[in-house]
Amino acid sequence: MIRAFNKMDKPLLILSIFMFIFGLFMILDASSMKSFLNTGENTKYFFRQLIFLVSALVMAIIIIRKPLKKYNKLIFLIAGVLILMLIFLLVAGTETSAGVKSWIYIGPFGLQPSEFAKVALILFTGVYYQMNQKRLDNPVVALTPLVLGAIFTILTLLQPDGGTGLILFFISAILFYSSNVSKEIKVKTTFAGLVVVVIILLILLVTGGSALTGMQKSRFNYKKPCTRYQEDTGYQVCNGYIAINNGKLFSIEPGNSKQKYLYLPEAYTDFIFPIVVEDMGLITGIVVILIYMIIIIRIFMIGLRSYNIVNRTICYGVASYILLHVVVNLTGVLGLVPLTGVPLPFLSYGGSFALTLAIGLALVQRVSIENYNFLQKKVLK
Repeated sequence: MIRAFNKMDKPLLILSIFMFIFGLFMILDASSMKSFLNTGENTKYFFRQLIFLVSALVMAIIIIRKPLKKYNKLIFLIAGVLILMLIFLLVAGTETSAGVKSWIYIGPFGLQPSEFAKVALILFTGVYYQMNQKRLDNPVVALTPLVLGAIFTILTLLQPDGGTGLILFFISAILFYSSNVSKEIKVKTTFAGLVVVVIILLILLVTGGSALTGMQKSRFNYKKPCTRYQEDTGYQVCNGYIAINNGKLFSIEPGNSKQKYLYLPEAYTDFIFPIVVEDMGLITGIVVILIYMIIIIRIFMIGLRSYNIVNRTICYGVASYILLHVVVNLTGVLGLVPLTGVPLPFLSYGGSFALTLAIGLALVQRVSIENYNFLQKKVLK
């Protein structure tokens, strides 16, 4: 493991560990009141997240030590199992109070298959295109990862989980258009996709139907949230504004947030950024965003230095995955787009999300190791 450590991207590793630890203690702060009301103690969510992070560390170490070629056959099995799990949720899944079937429960813990589908989609695309790199002018070969992305997206949207479905769709599209697939196939696919969208919209218009649930429709009423403070469409975002406004320019006062006292119902999940600003100041919030940018750029640069398709695809996919989560979460929290419930990387509470994020980062570090080994062999020759 020491040899592997020497070949890893150190800035990415240090920033990732720092953000996971910082996020863990922000979860302790933001969830303390909710935890106390539910269990009589204020550390329930902290320790649950800690368990997932320890599990994530173990998985990351295993992945970092495992050559990427070992996934050539395994990823097909993983993709198949995830499809079956997503179908199972639709048929026999436990419905939450919000009417969503997204979690498979193992004792007190819940796993969200759609979260694991994001990393599986990235790895599948890389492995598949690597195995078929000489046949990327064949439409069937070129579109196979896109079809898998569509299956994952549709099954997730049917739960219904619009935010996760949206992320899956964009990851699939980004990987397809950044691949070595011929331009002709990309153009034809784009045209066909637009035709399908137009047909679906026309059918919905003629029948008077809708692809959105009532709750999802209400989220499009997102502008000027504080004028609807007593309504569901404005209450949470407006309280997020209040939390950010309460934060000083720079302040290290963890635990002093007022909005976590149930003004923000899910302060420790998708609305944790306003708590960070309220507790730690606006400067800290800006630093967090800058760290996200550095992490994404480091991953992208590792991808640029990669010598094969699978390594490059993994890096571009994980960078896109983190970027999409940051953009969708923060724009929703700031009232610039409708809320989707998408968690913020490293900071938001959520075991499945923490595990998949750690897996993605471990795969990137494995790419860094293999890039290093390849360059060493090249130098020796």
